[in-house]
Amino acid sequence: QVQLVESGGGLVQAGGSLRLSCVASGSIFRLNTVGWHRQVSGKQRELVAAITRGGITTYADSMKGRFTISRDNAKNTVDLQMNSLKPEDTAVYYCNANVQDLLGRVRDYWGQGTQVTVSS
Repeated sequence: QVQLVESGGGLVQAGGSLRLSCVASGSIFRLNTVGWHRQVSGKQRELVAAITRGGITTYADSMKGRFTISRDNAKNTVDLQMNSLKPEDTAVYYCNANVQDLLGRVRDYWGQGTQVTVSS
C-alpha cells in the first residue's frame, strides 16, 4: 500500500504565501510523476502543477510565475510553493502520484486533500 499525505494548507490573506507538502510512504519502489490538483466545491478538479521524477515541471497558465513545484526523490516528497495568492486560489488541494510499488505494479494514488483559503 501507498499513502500520500498533504500538509501546509490554511488561511492566508490575498498576496500572501503558503507552502504545501506531499509525503509519499509505504511500499514504494519508484515515485514517478507527481501533481498538485485543486478543486472548488461543485467544480471539476483541475491540475495546478506537476513534476516528473527527473524534475521537468508543468504549470497551469494561471499559476505560472506564482507557484513553484519541487521534489526530493530521496525523501519521496513534493512541495508546492504558492506566492501572490488570490481569493480565486481558494480550494482543496490534492496531491496525485504515479507510483511503482515493490511488486512492480504502477498506479495512481491520491491524497486526502488540504484546504487553502485566501481572504480578500
